[in-house]
Amino acid sequence: MAVKTVAAVAVGSVAAVLLAPVALGAVGFTSAGIAAGSFAAGMMSTAAAASGGGVAAGSMVAVLQSAGAAGLSVATNAAVGVAGGVIGAAGSWFTSLFTKKTK
Repeated sequence: MAVKTVAAVAVGSVAAVLLAPVALGAVGFTSAGIAAGSFAAGMMSTAAAASGGGVAAGSMVAVLQSAGAAGLSVATNAAVGVAGGVIGAAGSWFTSLFTKKTK
């Protein structure tokens, strides 16, 4: 594996783990609950309407709110890191398609 690919995987993994909580907060899943008027509030409203007035335990909204309130578990951080690494590797591969090769 090329050094650039290894670096891309490492950067993707670290960035994903560091930015996941930021992204949750940005869409409205905060430690204080779902922010009023946010994208998360819209998700919660839609989920509640679809399930007859409440948000079902284990639903996407419930899981994201739990992560926003308590943070991500070690297992979730590992999964997010792997996903970030895969995205980094894919970006490295895609970039290599357009980079002139030298011998």
